[in-house]
Amino acid sequence: MLAGASAITAALYFTRPAAEIAVPEESVVTVDVAEVVKQNVRIEVQAQGTVTPVQETTILAEVKGRIIEVAEAFHVGGFVSRGEILLRIDPRDYQTSLLHAQAALESAESMLVQEKGRAQVALREWEKLPKNSQRTEEAKSLYLRKPQLEEADANLLAAQADLNTARDNLERTIIRAPYDALIRQKQTDLGQFVGAGTPLADIFSVETAEVRLPIPQSKLDYLELPGLEGYENGSAIDLYTDVSGDIKHWSARLHRTEGVFDERSRVLFTVARIDDPYGLRHPDRLPLRVGTFVNANIEGRELSDVVVLPRYILRAGGYVWVVDESMHLRNRKVTSLRTGGDQIYISAGLADGDLVSLTSLDASFAGVKAEIMSSVPSDQLYNSSGQLQQQPTERLETGTAAAAQDGAMAGGG
Repeated sequence: MLAGASAITAALYFTRPAAEIAVPEESVVTVDVAEVVKQNVRIEVQAQGTVTPVQETTILAEVKGRIIEVAEAFHVGGFVSRGEILLRIDPRDYQTSLLHAQAALESAESMLVQEKGRAQVALREWEKLPKNSQRTEEAKSLYLRKPQLEEADANLLAAQADLNTARDNLERTIIRAPYDALIRQKQTDLGQFVGAGTPLADIFSVETAEVRLPIPQSKLDYLELPGLEGYENGSAIDLYTDVSGDIKHWSARLHRTEGVFDERSRVLFTVARIDDPYGLRHPDRLPLRVGTFVNANIEGRELSDVVVLPRYILRAGGYVWVVDESMHLRNRKVTSLRTGGDQIYISAGLADGDLVSLTSLDASFAGVKAEIMSSVPSDQLYNSSGQLQQQPTERLETGTAAAAQDGAMAGGG
């Protein structure tokens, strides 16, 4: 039995077929690529804020009296123009005071004229006195009625001041809007008696509005910050709101910064201004109401030699897939600017003409041969509205991916 088994084993060994060496088949991964084109770009900085009025005033009564007239627009939400009459206080007492002041002024003027005449008569009499008579300066002043003349001058000035006060008080019975405004709250109405200092209404300006926009320290370098004199022509800002998919836009400009960092959040507040927010001078413009919460895209300063690519292609550690000259996928370390949004701005690591894969692949595809399905210059990836024009393949078919991995492993073995 042992001899037979040995013979069979020997026969099988010596009659075995020769080993065939199979060359592993290299699978190809199909990818979409972007050809790197460096460009000068302005990076938008995103912020959020609430619309507030530039000017807000509580109107107070400066004189007392009964309200005898109110404007048609004197109600909450009413628009009033600069100089428009809001209220009238009963002016009769102040008209009487004005007449008394005018009469007192005329009397003071008459007394001054009389004293000037008496002073001239006294001067002629003084000159007729003997020269060797005693003439002290005090006696001369008293004889020439200088104290009486000074008193008449003082009474005239007081009468003029009283007249000005009476005239001002009469004008204060008419309350006018200091600027184009919207009435936020009214605190009086027709027939009510008010005293000096009584609040009448709260108004705010609709000529200009502001939005405080917090900017983190890491993004300040992307903006054109003002000098000591503020913004001469601030960067453009796109303000927008998104309510259930209904997006509305408004234009604004950077006006100034508040100059100090917030101690808690470490942000610098930049203030944007919107002209005519309610569209009173431009009826075709959509109104931007005070209190609206808005998002802001702030136009940044121009940066040179930057590559703009979709954010999803950036892998952990700051790597992207690049197709080399031999048409194989290679990992490439890049440096990108710290920004948000769906785009990345690469400042180092890529050269003009490099082919960056737009197809999402995992780390196992390093060194795999690639076949380019489509190519587009990187500066044409996005349209004017910032939307990605080409929608590349973000994942491969399961069979293709498995084959590519098997090929990569066989090639590596």
